[in-house]
Amino acid sequence: MKSFWERRIARAEELSIVCVAAAELLSLYVRLAIFQKSVFEDLAARRETDPATLTTYFPQLFDLVDRYGPPAAAGFARQNLGSEAERDRIVLTHWNDPSTGDYCERFFARVLLQPFAESLAARANVPADTSSGACPFCGAHPVAAVLRGEGDGGKRFLVCSLCSTEWEFRRILCPGCGEEHKDKLPVYVTKTFDYIRIESCDTCQTYVKSIDLTKNGLAIPIVDELASVSLNVWAEEHGYTKIEPNLLGL
Repeated sequence: MKSFWERRIARAEELSIVCVAAAELLSLYVRLAIFQKSVFEDLAARRETDPATLTTYFPQLFDLVDRYGPPAAAGFARQNLGSEAERDRIVLTHWNDPSTGDYCERFFARVLLQPFAESLAARANVPADTSSGACPFCGAHPVAAVLRGEGDGGKRFLVCSLCSTEWEFRRILCPGCGEEHKDKLPVYVTKTFDYIRIESCDTCQTYVKSIDLTKNGLAIPIVDELASVSLNVWAEEHGYTKIEPNLLGL
């Protein structure tokens, strides 16, 4: 059976062929996920709990980004991440507050902190908190939502942007501000991605993309969320801001 990293990589490779508009993004994600998989396996084997150890992976990550990554991120690394002290600062700052910093800082921190956080969450007893819009394990915001079939309907789960923990969350409730009036929580769908909904809030003007697994059981939420980047453009053109950007800052 494939690991969840292998499933993500395979799904991204598959979608890069059919989602032409997102092919470049998905190809970069595949390379990053392969790197993250190796970091995760190393951390899990050592049962590592100290985020400061992540700085040892920076040289490999720099090489990867320099060859395949966003030019802005590569330039940022050359100018700002030459010292071990600065690498430590970025990792530890983002571990304590995942939403802080600019795009480039967040990018490097997230690439390393995601496998670290996932390795910790895999060993933890994560509470099934259904009342908060923040992850019950690490406190980060959700990168996507998921609808899973149950009985005659479906349950909604949020997917953490950092540790990938899923937790049950009410369907008629904004994870950003707690708005619960259905008329202020419009849902938008398109023919292009008929299994992905834009769940928005007119109170705080935010949105989260929700992957409906009852319509497409092959979807991998964090990968399909990235592949449907065209929906981000539509949502932002209509005045909504994503609750939390994905790994590539989108």
